[in-house]
Amino acid sequence: MSNNIEQKVVVITGASSGMGESAARRLAAEGARVVLGARRTDRIDAIAAEIDEEGGAALAVSTDVTDRDQVAHLVDTAVGTYGRIDVLINNAGVMPLSPFDRLKVDEWDQMIDVNLKGVLYGIAAALPHMKEQKSGQIVNLSSVAGHKVFGGSAVYSATKSGVRALSEGLRQEVKPYNIRTTIISPGAVKTELLDHISEPDVQQANQEYVGQVGVPADSFARVVVFAISQPDELDINEVLFRPTSQEL
Repeated sequence: MSNNIEQKVVVITGASSGMGESAARRLAAEGARVVLGARRTDRIDAIAAEIDEEGGAALAVSTDVTDRDQVAHLVDTAVGTYGRIDVLINNAGVMPLSPFDRLKVDEWDQMIDVNLKGVLYGIAAALPHMKEQKSGQIVNLSSVAGHKVFGGSAVYSATKSGVRALSEGLRQEVKPYNIRTTIISPGAVKTELLDHISEPDVQQANQEYVGQVGVPADSFARVVVFAISQPDELDINEVLFRPTSQEL
């Protein structure tokens, strides 16, 4: 029985660690051909080599999602190598939380560039190929913070709720091309995302909270497998998941 993942070509941004890396490894184990994009070329090269050694198929492409040309190159490399792109996972993201009055304007810009514009660049790169194929799936990463706002999260929450809005618009517009769209909104997951918080007090509070309730990155990977593996006529549009003990 097919798992609807085997031999699919899956492009993943932010694949050098955390949820992106976990998704790449699990999808490769399920038989997908994974194309890893991230800025840390040494990391994605090593991950791709390990996947290959374990009998999978992986390709690493140095990619900064804030650069539209680099995102286009990532997707075009996948298509040039494997002949198609079946799934794009717009996973790359940053979360430098801070209260407004600390005026971390450069960090606000960074969140908009990575979390919003990076997703749009991914869509722009993949959509023409998927339209031509009349098939495909675009998975965009939002967050629990895209559903609610908490202290210090206003700009991050704005970018993640923006991802939900643009994903819903995309869902409506791609129906004629048989393209599926999925929003995944994780709760507390133990990844390097907290390392992006530059304010020591905010970082400590979040590290303590996620350290207590957070689930491993593979939790996200299992959700990705669920969404992709459904029969082609079933479109899983949004998944919001939290650790069982997370109240927020």
